[in-house]
Amino acid sequence: MNDGKGHYHPNTLITRDIVRILGERGFSVALGPELDNEHYNFNMLNVPANHPARDMQDTFWLKREKNETERRLLRTQTSNMQIRYMEQFVQEGREMPIRIVSPGRVFRNEATDARHEAVFNQIEGLAVDTNITLGHLKGTLEYMLGELFGGTSHVRMRPGYFPFVEPGVEVDATCPACSGSGQAATGNCSVCHGTGWLELMGAGMVHPSVLKNTGIDPNIYQGFAFGTGIERLAMVKYGIDDLRLFNQGDLRLVNQFEA
Repeated sequence: MNDGKGHYHPNTLITRDIVRILGERGFSVALGPELDNEHYNFNMLNVPANHPARDMQDTFWLKREKNETERRLLRTQTSNMQIRYMEQFVQEGREMPIRIVSPGRVFRNEATDARHEAVFNQIEGLAVDTNITLGHLKGTLEYMLGELFGGTSHVRMRPGYFPFVEPGVEVDATCPACSGSGQAATGNCSVCHGTGWLELMGAGMVHPSVLKNTGIDPNIYQGFAFGTGIERLAMVKYGIDDLRLFNQGDLRLVNQFEA
């Protein structure tokens, strides 16, 4: 029965929470176009034409007009806003630091299943300043995930490859369902399958070439970046087991959440 109240979608709740949490640490929101070109979506991010990493983001390209020099596409990641923001930051002659979060929809030619969709939501974070280290990244993520899931969240990093960061890491966090123990009342935790850890995002130190591409001197400044799927975080926090539910418009899902 409709109780007359409006209800936020779980994607909106997660996005608002992360924006608030990181906003308390000096991060501002940077929004940008979903329809972009390969210059900002790929080339400036250290992913030139024919780079094998493009195969990981099978892409929706738009028909090129006769007067266009750059191919247009539906962005595959919100990292395009990191490039646009840093480039404009330098052009305006502003002073460091940079601290932004970039939420928004992204598009990939994915086969749809319980864990994958062709259209989904990401949120990325970027910080650039002098003397930035992986320790700052780890501390930021532990604070963000602890506030988001409640309690204390520990983070571990494993080596991972992303062309726009070096070093790159895969980030796991302690499972919020079992507080990292791997155990539930009936045996192994069903969320983390008894490991105590959940893989949540990719991250790393911004590649010097990416900083240089936007006009930032990598000999003076360093940065960290991370990106994660909003739906993935919502599935963990709210116990939703099928990503396809987010896009079906079924009010039985949305109406579970308070206005």
